[in-house]
Amino acid sequence: MTRKNALPEKTCPACGRPFSWRQKWKRCWHEVRYCSERCRRQRRRSTTKTSDEK
Repeated sequence: MTRKNALPEKTCPACGRPFSWRQKWKRCWHEVRYCSERCRRQRRRSTTKTSDEK
């Protein structure tokens, strides 16, 4: 059994918080960028708004 403090971590680009590896990300950890679905959706909206405003 792996201890939680030994799991790999990444930082979410949307909120800036660190998040740890999860079992459901076992096969795609290298592709995971955001800590949650909410951050992923929020990031898309903010980039869309800035491109529309220009």
